[in-house]
Amino acid sequence: MFFSVALDPTELNRQGPDEGTQYRSIIFYGSEEQKRIAEAYIAQLDQAKVFPRAIVTQVVALQKFYPAEPYHQNYAELHPDNPYIVHNDAPKVANLKKEFPELYNK
Repeated sequence: MFFSVALDPTELNRQGPDEGTQYRSIIFYGSEEQKRIAEAYIAQLDQAKVFPRAIVTQVVALQKFYPAEPYHQNYAELHPDNPYIVHNDAPKVANLKKEFPELYNK
């Protein structure tokens, strides 16, 4: 799902119009098994040339989880007309519904 819907995993330090290291493509793992699966899947996608460029997604151990600030909670639902949501996030949600209807619970 991450590689199908979330972002372009070949863009370094970028997600759509946003740039900087805070926008890097990254998978945080909580166990060595999760790390192994993520790295193997990235290698499989690269080998199959699923994307036009190499995947730059980092696979990094999760050190700590920080909940988003309250004003970020349910932001898209509370601000559906915000231009950023309309142009960047709503298309991802539409793609999620299309590609994984059994997992979309809204």
